[in-house]
Amino acid sequence: MCVQLRYAFRIEPGPGQRLALGRAFGCARVVFNDCLRARKQAHEQGLPYPTSAELSKRYITEAKKTPERSWLGEVSAVVLQQALRDLDAAYRNFFGSIKGARKGPKASEPRFKSKRDSRQAVRFTANAKWSITADGKLNLPKIGPVRVRWSRTLPSVPSTVTVIKDAAGRYWVSFVVETDPADESLPPLDRDQGIDLGLTHFAVMADGSRVRSPRFLCRAEKKLRREQRSLSRKKGSKNRNKQRIKVARAHAKVADARRDFHHKLSTKLIRENQTVSVESLSVRGLARTRLAKSVHDAGWSAFVTMLEYKASRYGRTLTKVDRAFPSSQICSACGHRDGPKPLHIRAWTCSACGTRHDRDHNAGINIRTEGRRIRAAQQAVPPTPGPGASHW
Repeated sequence: MCVQLRYAFRIEPGPGQRLALGRAFGCARVVFNDCLRARKQAHEQGLPYPTSAELSKRYITEAKKTPERSWLGEVSAVVLQQALRDLDAAYRNFFGSIKGARKGPKASEPRFKSKRDSRQAVRFTANAKWSITADGKLNLPKIGPVRVRWSRTLPSVPSTVTVIKDAAGRYWVSFVVETDPADESLPPLDRDQGIDLGLTHFAVMADGSRVRSPRFLCRAEKKLRREQRSLSRKKGSKNRNKQRIKVARAHAKVADARRDFHHKLSTKLIRENQTVSVESLSVRGLARTRLAKSVHDAGWSAFVTMLEYKASRYGRTLTKVDRAFPSSQICSACGHRDGPKPLHIRAWTCSACGTRHDRDHNAGINIRTEGRRIRAAQQAVPPTPGPGASHW
């Protein structure tokens, strides 16, 4: 079974190419807003939603022939069609959330896009006939060859290419590729690991090793405060837009450093262990407490997501232990449950066997043990026969 992955690289478009990309962003945004407006008006008038084919004909094909929208012909038609596909996907997610058929957080109703949005993007499919030149540039239709900062090779031919401009004014290209996990599986190991995630130490392992929390946001907070204060003083001028970009770049630097840290640690854990057990924390609930800033700075959810897809990709196993499991209350030596303890207690002695425990190390051992129990229980359950299977 093939798995879809996304590879992102920085690109360096020239001045003319930036204008062409800005034109593509604007045309895709106009088509998206026109089609969204048509569906909203149909809903208000009690009429059935216009289909994608009707919207494509009215707001792309026929709109190009009108004086008001003739400039839509200056960009690739694939970009405009993909903007309509994005609107269809937004509506599917919205209606799926209403019906309860969509997992995860609730998706809101599609909203109109603005040229002042922090993120602008256009997507090219294979029909757009984009290509990678012999000298490593990305040749995009009606934009030209763009220099790419290649940091690794693509495992297969990409199916789509998305060009993104972020809030910091940086340009990215994102390739969607398909890979076979069987070709990337790592050699099996006889190592098992449990991880207790925290704030002082980002991760404490069952084997006793610790990874201190880098606290990227906390370290950059002084500079961020200074740049944000400078932005608040500038009102409606070109200098304000320049300062806005400075603030966005400062935040992007923090986010990039955190993401790099997560990638390196998750890759190390997956490469060195056959199975990894981690607690499924309620980040949304913890973000409502006085520790909200520190919780967001740690980025536990993004880290666990990386562990999950890398385990699937490289033939490892990730086990999520339920957050209700009392990992900090159970003695890892004798199994006695000693009761809840406030956060300021970092070490405790078991009342049953007298073993002295470091709170986080003990939790890591218990998470590893619970992960082993969960995997054993899953292997003991016989597979459910499929439709048409024999029951004899």
